[in-house]
Amino acid sequence: MRALLQRVTEASVTVEGEVIGEIGPGLLILVCAMPEDTEETVEKLALKISKLRLFKDDGGKMNLSLVQTGGSALVVSQFTLAADTARGNRPGFSGAAKPEMAEALYSHFARSLAGLEIPVQTGRFGADMAVALVNNGPVTLWLDTAAP
Repeated sequence: MRALLQRVTEASVTVEGEVIGEIGPGLLILVCAMPEDTEETVEKLALKISKLRLFKDDGGKMNLSLVQTGGSALVVSQFTLAADTARGNRPGFSGAAKPEMAEALYSHFARSLAGLEIPVQTGRFGADMAVALVNNGPVTLWLDTAAP
């Protein structure tokens, strides 16, 4: 699974003019399921994200996790994280998991984070979404479970 994490002071996702998910301080997590992903892969990623020390402590150092700060997560499915730009100018997305599998893993990821005592909001799988955020820092990290 690929994930792009952005530390935010606030974020929201809107579908057809309606805000369907919004958070205050926490992480906007854009995720893309890959064909080799399993529920176990997704659970390990959720656990890792819950423990990443991306938030400032009283001394101003990035020393606190999402769980420690009581922050929230806005999880949005984004198959374009699987883009292959090696040939030509039009990205290919055939490396992403098929929609049925991707939706199941996306939902499992959101449930896994929620099971770690993190308040979770989500986008709508497959929808045309408008995502708004205020990136704090800016702090942005790329995670790929297939990477060593």
